[in-house]
Amino acid sequence: MKNMRSSKGFTLIELLVVIAIIGILSSVVLASLTTARSRGTAAAVQNEVSNVRAQMELFYSTNGNSYGTVTTQGTCGTGPFAVATANGAGGLVAGMQSKAATVACYATSTAWAVSAVTGGSTFCADSTGVSTTSASLSGTDFTCL
Repeated sequence: MKNMRSSKGFTLIELLVVIAIIGILSSVVLASLTTARSRGTAAAVQNEVSNVRAQMELFYSTNGNSYGTVTTQGTCGTGPFAVATANGAGGLVAGMQSKAATVACYATSTAWAVSAVTGGSTFCADSTGVSTTSASLSGTDFTCL
């Protein structure tokens, strides 16, 4: 009679196949997570652009129906965007910038506009009440186009 040994483990081929399957599944999951993460960042920036509109109107009503001094076109650290930090608009702009968004702010004493570009998406809000996506910003008349 032959002495038959029973195997109590996995062969090397079986282990390699399982590791390869796990590697393929993890790469698919990581690709999906990257897309979801960028969409989440874009949604957060869009929300902050909309919130800037509310904060700027609050600043306008508490500042004698004026947005204050003129903001140098494109900068967010001067004028009402800087002064409104106490009301939250400056913090929102900083929040957008911390999410790798390129933010442009424009203001006069009677009008303002803010635009944020992140991950290929553009979000824009202005003093006329417009808060939109996929719009460009006109720095001459402070409106979202």
